[in-house]
Amino acid sequence: MAVNTGAAAGYSFVNITAAAPTTTVVKSGAGILHTIAINTPAATAVVTIYDNTAALGAVVVAAFTPTTPDDLKSINISFSVGLTVVTAAATNM
Repeated sequence: MAVNTGAAAGYSFVNITAAAPTTTVVKSGAGILHTIAINTPAATAVVTIYDNTAALGAVVVAAFTPTTPDDLKSINISFSVGLTVVTAAATNM
């Protein structure tokens, strides 16, 4: 799995590329989830996002399956504990 982090125009980002199901802690502490970018969708790549530093607790974004390449999903929701992304299959987002 490769995770690239960086900043652009005042936002930070994490690129999650995984060949298998994975759990990625994107951020510890409070923040705002602005957008999710789906680079390469997969039919079985169900994604769930939690307000936590683990894959449990409050769900910020309910499970969804990315279907469109280069799709941007505007979320604009705050989280307080942390941000954890769980993918159920290979994904690039």
